[in-house]
Amino acid sequence: MPANLSFEALPAAVDAGEIDTVMVALVDMQGRLMGKRFHAAHFLDNPDETHCCNYLLATDIEMVTVPGYQATGWAAGYGDYVMKPDLTTLRRLPWAPGTAFCMVDLYDHHTHELVPHAPRSVLRRQIERARALGHEPMMATELEFYLFAQGYKELFDAGYRGLTPTARHNVDYALTGTFADEPVMRALRNGLYGAGIPVENSKGEAEAGQHEINVKYSDALDTADMHVLVKAATKEIAQAHGQSATFMAKYRHGRAGSSSHVHQSLFRDGANAFHDPNAEHGMSDLMRHYLAGQLAHAEALTCFLAPYVNSYKRFVTGLFAPTKAIWSIDNRTAGFRVCGDGTRGVRVECRIGGADLNPYLACAALLAAGLDGVERKLELEPQFSGDAYAAEAARQIPKTLGDAARALDASAMLRAAFGDAVIDHYVRAAEWELEEQNRVVTDWELARGYERA
Repeated sequence: MPANLSFEALPAAVDAGEIDTVMVALVDMQGRLMGKRFHAAHFLDNPDETHCCNYLLATDIEMVTVPGYQATGWAAGYGDYVMKPDLTTLRRLPWAPGTAFCMVDLYDHHTHELVPHAPRSVLRRQIERARALGHEPMMATELEFYLFAQGYKELFDAGYRGLTPTARHNVDYALTGTFADEPVMRALRNGLYGAGIPVENSKGEAEAGQHEINVKYSDALDTADMHVLVKAATKEIAQAHGQSATFMAKYRHGRAGSSSHVHQSLFRDGANAFHDPNAEHGMSDLMRHYLAGQLAHAEALTCFLAPYVNSYKRFVTGLFAPTKAIWSIDNRTAGFRVCGDGTRGVRVECRIGGADLNPYLACAALLAAGLDGVERKLELEPQFSGDAYAAEAARQIPKTLGDAARALDASAMLRAAFGDAVIDHYVRAAEWELEEQNRVVTDWELARGYERA
């Protein structure tokens, strides 16, 4: 779906007083929007490029300048990247009056090439690879999140204690149970739709205060662009209503985690190339090879699907997050579920990813693995049937970030697809996350050991 504001129409919107600000945004390693707000008149006169500090792709979630990156650092002086607006993404933001928004791609200030480890660049490279094979990657992400009664500042000042979900019980699919949250959810659905993001629906999810929002299937880059805007809009709209939202994979043990399932297929000539009406389950040979590639590389993929220490606390038996990297037909206990079997909508749903993933990196890694299966014509293993949680011999999803990072570091496939420098960059990000975990004394340790140790 094209964005809802063309660059050619922007001058009239500015002259009419409808638009006075243009936000330009890159996506950082954590999948967050970073950038600048321009006066709209200046943006009209200077739409080609601007600049940002290259530390934006070398910090952690707290914006700490992390040592050990080869791409930049104090020794290199933290220079600039060039931000080039992708004017096809220009859109209005109804939840931010008078504001338009535009994604940017990052270019090296000296070589004028795309920055290889920039998340949008990583995904672009895999899309080009698929197109060279005659396929258009189509994807969708299902985002889950929690709404809390308190605002962000209130919770920050309280040390994130006393979190109060907006619901008091499981509201999965409950229309009456989610009615109280409709001021936020209606504003979110309508705001996103007004921004040119084709929202299909929202629903209560499987825990108190948890919600899911779904956006229409689209090409892979558009899907990732919409994903980051959905997250930003959810937080901003919740905040405008005095509430807050979190996309943590697991905000509390004993509660269900929040996922970002990724639906995928390859199209050719406008039709789903995964569908073969004469094949078992309607799955074409192309689809079977693609899925076999993802299963073969599931361990290495996980670092991009679950990028934080917290991410792995979501993989719990009985709470709908998978623990086994296997495939099955319409089975929510499997890491890879085939949806729409026997129909033109047949597709792969990867259920491993949490709501904290970076959609560009996750989609790129899934696509790279699938294309490897296609190129090598990997044979798909038999489908699993039954309760995958109980399948002790089945292929495991890595249990910790350290396990996933080691698998990523050792992946010859992803190193060939992304480049050694890109893989080294994100392995370093995982190492830093682990170093910080090992350094920090947690509330759990204090409560457990203060008196009794």
